[in-house]
Amino acid sequence: MSSINTNASAMTALQTLSATNKNLATTQGRIATGMRVAEASDNAAYWSIATTMRSDNKANSVVQDALGLGAAKVDTAYAGMKSAIEVVDKIKEKVLLAKATDSATERAKIQGEIATYQAQLKDNIAGASYAGSNLLKNGATTDPTKLSVITSYNRGAGNAVTTGTIDIAFTATRLIDSAATGTPVVGTGILDKAGGRSDVSILNLNITGTNLSGIVPKDAAGAAIPTPTEADKFDALLTDIESALGSMSTAAAELGASKARIDLQKDFVSKLSDSIDRGVGQLVDADMNKESTRLQALQVQQQLGIQALSIANGNTQSVLSLFRG
Repeated sequence: MSSINTNASAMTALQTLSATNKNLATTQGRIATGMRVAEASDNAAYWSIATTMRSDNKANSVVQDALGLGAAKVDTAYAGMKSAIEVVDKIKEKVLLAKATDSATERAKIQGEIATYQAQLKDNIAGASYAGSNLLKNGATTDPTKLSVITSYNRGAGNAVTTGTIDIAFTATRLIDSAATGTPVVGTGILDKAGGRSDVSILNLNITGTNLSGIVPKDAAGAAIPTPTEADKFDALLTDIESALGSMSTAAAELGASKARIDLQKDFVSKLSDSIDRGVGQLVDADMNKESTRLQALQVQQQLGIQALSIANGNTQSVLSLFRG
């Protein structure tokens, strides 16, 4: 049946061409953005998952920055601790040398060298600061008691968030207590606290005659040695120096272990971030090989649709031939 009011062929061709144009627009959008799911309307479930995981990856980026900052602080403290150990070793050598000589003049010269080393310790420890943090020296009683480095961002059921940390207690690494008072100053740091055997701190150590005579050496149980000899006093000083060196070595080991753990966590977070990126890509990224092939096919379909619509529109012209004389 031929009708000049209703052209069914043209309607069918137009619908087909409209569908082809819509698919072509979708494919062109994927090629332009490189994404198969760019908006929630493309795939609500995948878009929601991808958006959440991208948010988590931004948090992981902050964690990586925090780990980098924490590693720098620990590195700085470790360098300061190693330097301090070397200087205290030199002080031990000078005390031992002073014990080996009876000359007051020589001891005075040795004390001058010790004083230089003590000043060097203070300078090195004060300089072991990074971004306002010094693990070897506290500035005031209100300072934090530990360094906490954020290591992870964890989102659990119901979007409950927890963060992991690596904590380094300052009591284990503090060499100087700046908040201490008194004359001489006696603090809680490894170098400024009173020795268990000599009752003298490394920073207050003085081996000249007057001060040495004021030392009351103690035995292993903490009891004062009756009628101590000068050798007993030097031995007490050397014992306290060895004790300080032991504590400093332990602190250095803790700093080294913390740095190693931070480095491992940095590597893990980096790999985790890459894995999340790959997972998100698998959900929302477009397959460009597939889309380019599809684009070519749709372009051909579009051309054929236009041709079919032209033919369908031309069919009505044949009705006119029925009325020609």
